[in-house]
Amino acid sequence: MIKAMQLHISPSLRHVTVLPAKGVKEFIKVKVGSKRLSYRMIFYCLLFLTFLLRFVFVLTAIDTIDGERKCSTLGCLGKRIGPRILGKRLESTVPEVIYQVLEEPSEQIDTQTRPESPQTLEEFIAEMKNGRPDAKTFAVKLKAMVTQLEERTRTAKIQEYLYRHVASSSIPKQLHCLALKLAHEHSTNSNARLQLPSPELVPALVDNSYFHFVLASDNILAASVVASSLVQNFNRPEKIVLHIITDRKTYAPMHAWFSLHPLTPAIIEVKGLHHFDWFTKGKVPVMEAMEKDQKARSQFRGGSSAIVANKTEKPKIIAAKLQALSPKYNSLMNHIRIHLPELFPSLDKVVFLDDDIVVQTDLSPLWDIDMNGKVNGAVETCRGEDKYVMSKRFKSYLNFSHPLIAKHFDPSECAWAYGMNIFDLEAWRNTNISRTYYYWLQQNLMSDLSLWQLGTLPPGLIAFHGHVHPIDPFWHMLGLGYQDNTTIAEAKTAGVIHFNGRAKPWLDIAFPQLRPLWTKYVNFSDKLIKSCHIRAS
Repeated sequence: MIKAMQLHISPSLRHVTVLPAKGVKEFIKVKVGSKRLSYRMIFYCLLFLTFLLRFVFVLTAIDTIDGERKCSTLGCLGKRIGPRILGKRLESTVPEVIYQVLEEPSEQIDTQTRPESPQTLEEFIAEMKNGRPDAKTFAVKLKAMVTQLEERTRTAKIQEYLYRHVASSSIPKQLHCLALKLAHEHSTNSNARLQLPSPELVPALVDNSYFHFVLASDNILAASVVASSLVQNFNRPEKIVLHIITDRKTYAPMHAWFSLHPLTPAIIEVKGLHHFDWFTKGKVPVMEAMEKDQKARSQFRGGSSAIVANKTEKPKIIAAKLQALSPKYNSLMNHIRIHLPELFPSLDKVVFLDDDIVVQTDLSPLWDIDMNGKVNGAVETCRGEDKYVMSKRFKSYLNFSHPLIAKHFDPSECAWAYGMNIFDLEAWRNTNISRTYYYWLQQNLMSDLSLWQLGTLPPGLIAFHGHVHPIDPFWHMLGLGYQDNTTIAEAKTAGVIHFNGRAKPWLDIAFPQLRPLWTKYVNFSDKLIKSCHIRAS
């Protein structure tokens, strides 16, 4: 219902007042008492018509801009107001043939007969203006241009992922230099061969009153950052025992580094896998599994070339497969965590740290968490504000199109993360987690590696299924190595940050805005660091 309004204008024309009235008749009723009042009435009418004409002009302009069609002022006004008054909707002015062309599958367009498409939007607009094509030609040209741009974008993204994979898989010459110089120090400098820890501190290695951390790595610089950040942020560093496990080739330089750079009062132990009696006796399941796994990969997968050659998968899927081919995922250091109960038979609880993390807070409260009888305290990765990083469920890692996986697991079950985990070794020894791990590795080999994406997390999800206790996400922020949406301010609020992904902070491809969170724990004035030209940026 439209209510009329009263328009009051003062004789001096300084005040205009609009008030509701009883009806339209009252609005237009004017008393003419003299000639002077008649002039005023004419003026008021002209003023009202001016307002009306402005309204009509605006509607006409909008219609002209939208449709670029010529129509009279009253015609445009009627076309725009009429359907609204009658409750009708305007029909689309886009020709049906355009929809038909755009909805036609791209595969049906022969590449050889595809018309030459413009390379830029400017070229497309110029060609349309000059040629004045019909609707079908317009749609064909537009679709060809967009399809070509999509193909180029996909190729460029895949090339970027491939180059990042190559860069992340190689050892930077600076790190190689550091390992060589430390190996030389170990062979020529007695201070680089000091016993770690000193004899009087050896009993602490099996004392459960200490806070025991385990770090498995063959990267000396990365291990030094983890150790330094852990000790510097700990409230009682004298109660830290850090067990560093490495391989035979890295043992001498790793030992030399921590012998020359003690983190007193923390207790540091460096051991090679060849120092563990359990590991050197008989056949070790992890070694057998790795050998079979690597052989199967080379035989059936074809490496990065076969992954990149796939023309149907999305670039992000290809990126995930390339990342899983990283040497880290095939490294013994990455598999060894499944044998923690055997490696440390006297310990009840440990916190396992990856070598691409940085500790930013005191981690002693982790020992106060009630695990409720569970074995693995971990941060779940299906809940969080970052939908790209924190949206991982079992279906993100396991192949539920395979009946063996579909039969035993729920695709919507929440996944969790490696990198910073609390392991209750006492509870672990009462389970069959390690046997389950190797059983499923064998099943995957027998299934032509078709049960899950490449990497060590999928078999971990299976082995620890039902044995995981979720902990607060504060303790483990992920994704700093494969997406740069995280700001430094956000990262500083986390207890532990994890550079999981290809963009490791010691590589040139690291995200520059996040790298300072890692480099702050590197002493760039150290003579060994300087001699190998390791720099902050």
